[in-house]
Amino acid sequence: MQNLLQSLRKTPIKTSHIFIRNGILGIRSFHISSKKFSESSNEKDKKASNEDLKNKNNLLYTNNYMTSNQSGLYGAAEIMNEDLFSNNIPTVDLSYEEVLYEGKHNYIDSPIIILHGLFGSRTSNRSMSKHLVNMLKRDIYLLDLRNHGASPHISRHDYPSMAADVERWIKKLKFEDRRPIIIGHSMGAKVAMASTLRNPSLYSSLCSIDNVPVATFPLTSFPRYVTQLLKIVNNPDISSQKQCIEILQPIEKRLSVQQFLLTTLSKYKDNKTGKYRYKSKIPLDILKDVLVKGNISNWEYNSLSHRCNIPSLFIKGSKSEYMSDEYVSEIGKFFPHFELKEVEGSHWVNSEKPEDCANVIAEFIERFEDK
Repeated sequence: MQNLLQSLRKTPIKTSHIFIRNGILGIRSFHISSKKFSESSNEKDKKASNEDLKNKNNLLYTNNYMTSNQSGLYGAAEIMNEDLFSNNIPTVDLSYEEVLYEGKHNYIDSPIIILHGLFGSRTSNRSMSKHLVNMLKRDIYLLDLRNHGASPHISRHDYPSMAADVERWIKKLKFEDRRPIIIGHSMGAKVAMASTLRNPSLYSSLCSIDNVPVATFPLTSFPRYVTQLLKIVNNPDISSQKQCIEILQPIEKRLSVQQFLLTTLSKYKDNKTGKYRYKSKIPLDILKDVLVKGNISNWEYNSLSHRCNIPSLFIKGSKSEYMSDEYVSEIGKFFPHFELKEVEGSHWVNSEKPEDCANVIAEFIERFEDK
């Protein structure tokens, strides 16, 4: 065992320490930096005690640290972390809709599951699904992930729990020997990747749209989006889309993104005032909390023990910064049988170029299913 530990310490896996827990070898890994936490922390970094692992709202930390440093534990994963594969994670029953070719089920071919990104819903991929269903003539299911769309709200929001939700949904629908193809965009892409790593035999292939299996800096823009949306829903005098746009304008200039963010809100008549105002369809407080903690930008899995050999397609938006060459190099460590395709567009390439994305996905599926 001593020789094994010495050997592991010499390998370039960027670890902070190697430990043994309950007789099982484990490694706490830094994917971004080879520096140890103690060498790269700052005054904002904080180690969480066992008591700190849950806050007053029962919101769980993804790992045992919260840190503002990219080379800290946002990129950490214990190889033998049982929670990543646990069947005891609290799950919710996901809302969904079917997209069927000519309104009829296809009980022969593998169905397709599509997962949306942060602030999105099952409606986010309707355009792409319509192209796919006409090309492949098979059942497509658009899911609302937890804390989004019509799915239930729950305080825990990380990739193991969202992947467990998807597993529960698949088992509920009983596809039997028709292993589904899972597609995800952005946050949904990481959910799809986590799902295949948790249970590779459940899926026939994977498609990740503009995201990769790495932990990154928590983006500052997303918490700002939530802050501005909260300003809208908490102000009873805001009753028009024009006013909403004015609130979002200081932090987001793109009209398309502004309109996308406003899909998370709905207008209603306040019985107390008799005036119309806005309310949120999603739990903004929960999402802001997990964004600040880094749960969305995090990646809990470690390629030394988590690997999936199913055919995997990664689509990159040509103008997107989410998939740099540095990050792309990590894909093969988790998904050895992957290929990378580029589609003209930004991070929201699935909405900007739904037909182009569908063409790439359909060609990939047909090619691998013909083998």
